Amino acid sequence: MASNRMTATSRKAAVSSSDNVASQLREAIMKGDLSPNERLIEVDLAEMFGTNRANVRTALAKIEQEGLVVRELNRGARVRSVSGAEALEIAEIRSLVEVMVAKHAAAKCTPDDKAILQDIGARMKQAFATEDFLKMSGLNEQLHQEIQRIAGHGTATGILQGLKSKVVRKQYRAIFVPGRAERSLAEHSRVIAAISANDPEAAGAAMTEHMENVAQALKTSISFSLGSR
Repeated sequence: MASNRMTATSRKAAVSSSDNVASQLREAIMKGDLSPNERLIEVDLAEMFGTNRANVRTALAKIEQEGLVVRELNRGARVRSVSGAEALEIAEIRSLVEVMVAKHAAAKCTPDDKAILQDIGARMKQAFATEDFLKMSGLNEQLHQEIQRIAGHGTATGILQGLKSKVVRKQYRAIFVPGRAERSLAEHSRVIAAISANDPEAAGAAMTEHMENVAQALKTSISFSLGSR
């Protein structure tokens, strides 16, 4: 009986371990810490997560089913890249949700929230002035997260977090499209102003303009990517 309990416990631990590895890999991919097409070597991952290769293999199989990795015979696993068509679909869905979130945030924005948004906006201006576009991109992400926090719409936040937007941002780097950084700064300034003024309609309009321009910049970046192959 004790032996049976030990076996069950061991199995549970193994399942938990592979689930934990899958969770950490999923997070690393969604955050962009692992790059599109980056190879995922089992022995390296086992050492990184303090587990065995069997658990890593199980974890990779799980997130392969989610479309995050690709496993190829005799070549191992790699982070799946996002196609141009898929990236545009993600941007389209993201636009619809971001506009709604901006309206909710405008209705709920407090003076403290306003100060936080304006501080991020000021740091974006500083990053633009020094042409630190990667920092600007990171602040862009932070701003959108703050808007989601202010909106307090859990379902919308869950949808946005599951869209692989960070993967798209890292793979295509639309911020480097000529002129995009300057336009992005102006668009975000209008979004911040509208939310800070507690004007949902203006916030929705500003976010709509921003997301339409994001999609256009993404199309340009995808064209550059295809042209460089």
